[in-house]
Amino acid sequence: MLDEKRLNILTESAKYDVSCSSSGSSRKNTPGGIGNSHYAGICHSFTEDGRCISLLKILLSNECAYDCQYCINRRSNDLPRATASPDEICELVINFYKRNYIEGLFLSSAIYKSANYTMELLLDVVIKLRKVYRFNGYIHLKGIPNADYNLISRAGLFVDRMSFNIELPTEKSLKLLAPQKSKTSIITPMKSVAIEHIESKKDRLKKFLPAGQTTQMIVGASPESDGHIIRLSQALYRNYKLKRVYYSSYIPTNTKNAMLPTAPVGLLREHRLYQADWLMRFYGFTAEEIIEENGNLSQEYDPKCAWALRNMHLFPIEVNTAPPEILLRVPGIGFKGASKIVAARKYGALTFEDLARMRIVLKRASHFITAKGKFYGSENLMQIKNCLSIESNSPINEQLTLFSTPNINGSVLSGEI
Repeated sequence: MLDEKRLNILTESAKYDVSCSSSGSSRKNTPGGIGNSHYAGICHSFTEDGRCISLLKILLSNECAYDCQYCINRRSNDLPRATASPDEICELVINFYKRNYIEGLFLSSAIYKSANYTMELLLDVVIKLRKVYRFNGYIHLKGIPNADYNLISRAGLFVDRMSFNIELPTEKSLKLLAPQKSKTSIITPMKSVAIEHIESKKDRLKKFLPAGQTTQMIVGASPESDGHIIRLSQALYRNYKLKRVYYSSYIPTNTKNAMLPTAPVGLLREHRLYQADWLMRFYGFTAEEIIEENGNLSQEYDPKCAWALRNMHLFPIEVNTAPPEILLRVPGIGFKGASKIVAARKYGALTFEDLARMRIVLKRASHFITAKGKFYGSENLMQIKNCLSIESNSPINEQLTLFSTPNINGSVLSGEI
């Protein structure tokens, strides 16, 4: 039985991995089984700082053979160590699930003894959960770099999602801060998983990673620009069909290494990267369109507003005739808003009053659109910039919580900008 002391160590050590979304799976329960990740089977709850806690997020071990300088669990760091057996992890998951504490599992590990040895233990956990304990809930497994792909492939048959974290955006930074890792050791299994995932869709009897794969990058631990990070994310989405790229602002865990920042990077940069990521995934923007001339994202404006300000010659557009892909490029009109506009204008020309009833954010959008030929925005570029700057920074760089009511509009809550 996993005692409380080891449990605290292993859950505390897991908190720096943010790539643990629990969506996208349709694994149903089976007769005599326990758990269900089909449709509403995963319910999310949130901590006070806005992080999802619906999954048991735990390491199998924090005793690491690697010495990645940015990592809290690095070999040279003096901190309490603990390791759990596969049976202890399984019993914990089932007990927590029966108590309704969790709806699934996010399981990771430090490199315990060796990459293959660690991956074998993780594989043992997921096989036992599925076969012995008959657990049908959601499982997200962290893939181990340098592990034999046969082990990774077998694990993919039992889990819903897997992640191989890139962590640092360039090979140069990996060599400096994580010399035991390489770009190849991370990209190669990611590519193989993508190929096998696509092939499995042709075989109805084979369920290989039904929720796909994700990755995570640490922002600010190394000197790469926002542009480099965004271009890498774009390539990962295009080439490996990733479900998500997660961005995590660097939190100092090593003050002895001169190459690492001594102060937290802050959430504004992370926030802008997520906004840019959203534009690439859902709004049809490319990395080249989003990135500023200096190679970074604007700190003052969100990426969509910044793009619009650089392309004022394209505006205003008429909402009654503009194609949906153009409407999506207007600040203040999100995916839902564009859909409402396209659907409603079939029955008559829309006015600004109609747009207000649709909850279009006219504080932003009015400067870039006309409705029935009428324009209510400002023609003064400085006034527009001041307005967009206030709007872009209104939900000031904090993660949303369920315990306060931040002064932000609904479009930001939905992720739309």
